[in-house]
Amino acid sequence: MKIDWDRRTCARKGHVTYAPDETRFAERLRAVTALGDAWRCLRCGDFALGEPHGAGPAAGAPLVARGKVLRDLFVLRFLAVERAVRGVFIVLVAVAVWKFSNSQDSVRRLFDEYLDVFRPVFRHFHYDLDHSPVVGSVQKVFGYQHSTLVLVAALLLAYALIELVEAAGLWYAKRWAEYLTVVATAAFLPLEIYELTERVSWLKIATLVLNLLAVLYIAVTKRLFGLRGGRPAFEEERRSASLMEVGESAGVAV
Repeated sequence: MKIDWDRRTCARKGHVTYAPDETRFAERLRAVTALGDAWRCLRCGDFALGEPHGAGPAAGAPLVARGKVLRDLFVLRFLAVERAVRGVFIVLVAVAVWKFSNSQDSVRRLFDEYLDVFRPVFRHFHYDLDHSPVVGSVQKVFGYQHSTLVLVAALLLAYALIELVEAAGLWYAKRWAEYLTVVATAAFLPLEIYELTERVSWLKIATLVLNLLAVLYIAVTKRLFGLRGGRPAFEEERRSASLMEVGESAGVAV
């Protein structure tokens, strides 16, 4: 089912109408009805009763996101939510690491006490906790120095900050955020591939695929780094999508 992004957006935010000073444009964008004048929405093309939201020269008409631009904005906001959730999660992990670094000895004693309690239970099921890889990994963390854990917490906070900045910029479709997302995401792809060589999991595979698709989608559709004509071609594509330009072609069927 094809989604009508223009009417979907107008249904949520309302129409965008404009009365150009030039008569030949105004006649195309205005319709006289028994209930009064109706002006053509620059986004969806439907006519809306009432006074226009703006007026002035045709060159000053608002550049309204429509069609493919609205679809791209939906994808960017989906990525923004994903970045925001990831950023908040990393902040929580960083706080946990920092708190652990300040109470490392007490946490170790508590862990050893619980380990002594559960060791006979697991031995009954023929599972040796002393040779468990999970327990071994936890005990290895206990051996880290306080300064090392503080550094890890700081690096995690820096990474979380990048994710949250990306999320805010992508939500408002800022071009700098698109560049930041592509560069930052691509920089971590080799690490994600290396982790897959160490241990394969569906979560790691899904994360790698999502990040690859995000990099390719943003770089190609937003014409970053000079792709497909770069920013001039991107801006021209937006301008050519405006119904105001359709209005300039008076007499030509839409």
